[in-house]
Amino acid sequence: MKQVWAQNKIRYDIMNSIYSSVFFLLGQIRMKLFFMVTLLYASSFLLMGQAPADTVKYWKVSGKSSLNFSQVSLTNWSEGGDGSVAGAFLFGITANKLKGRNSWDNNFAFEYGMTKNNSESLRKSVDQIYLSSKYGYEIGKPWYLSALFDFKTQSGKGFNYPNTDIYISRFFAPAYMNFALGFDFKPNADFSLMVSPVSTKFTFVLDDFLASTGSFGVDPGNRFRAELGAYLKMTYIKKTLVKNVDFQTRLDLFSNYLKSPQNIDVNWDVKFDMKINEWLSANLGTTLKYDDDVKFKDSAGLEHGARIQFKQFLGVGLSVQF
Repeated sequence: MKQVWAQNKIRYDIMNSIYSSVFFLLGQIRMKLFFMVTLLYASSFLLMGQAPADTVKYWKVSGKSSLNFSQVSLTNWSEGGDGSVAGAFLFGITANKLKGRNSWDNNFAFEYGMTKNNSESLRKSVDQIYLSSKYGYEIGKPWYLSALFDFKTQSGKGFNYPNTDIYISRFFAPAYMNFALGFDFKPNADFSLMVSPVSTKFTFVLDDFLASTGSFGVDPGNRFRAELGAYLKMTYIKKTLVKNVDFQTRLDLFSNYLKSPQNIDVNWDVKFDMKINEWLSANLGTTLKYDDDVKFKDSAGLEHGARIQFKQFLGVGLSVQF
């Protein structure tokens, strides 16, 4: 009887952990934002469906969403360890138009994930909102005169764990917005290299507490910072790097003309999407950042100089591609 009871308890713990992971993730994902974006693009598709065929044919729209989970459950585990539950939701869509000498590329991405160990509180793992729109006019193959708008922020509060008493980031704190005018080298549909000698970078910290401490490079008490400089943006998207593996990378470089132009801001994203079958996929991604105006703070709140930031993500789960 004791053996049967122990086996049933193990099954119960496993099922309870799985159910908990599903519900905690669904409860934490910013569903309102997701539904708003989905509704926006669904409306666009409907309008395109009602538009004349000669208008729709110039658009190329594609996207992918995935829901990833990982879970570890331990019961009477003699070797030690800690059970954990983690989940992440990833959504991305591109809408590009090419007509004559005019090119218009649009990209939106949303990522949100959380993790929880049995001995720790719920923690955020990944969080990103990204929007980019670029218009180009061909001045001679493969060169375009282009204008770019770029926006990045996050959706939830961030903490310097294990310290959860004071948050260090939140929605629109920070938010980054770039406007650039320059030349775009596009030899094919997969690769783009835009060089802008005239670019602006805006940093927003729309939180009184974070603004008062001068977080993310704004002057203490200010909620906004503007920079003028040179900008380089490289994107490479390979739909089939090898069989069932898609690859994409994006590199942003910015140099502030007015303050330490030799200290270049770097944001480099790399992502692999590996298809397992029609509904399952694996996602591997990395992000490397460096911003000379963003100082490193340790868990005690002490501020140090700027440092290279690095994030790595690996997930396996359900995937829908269109």
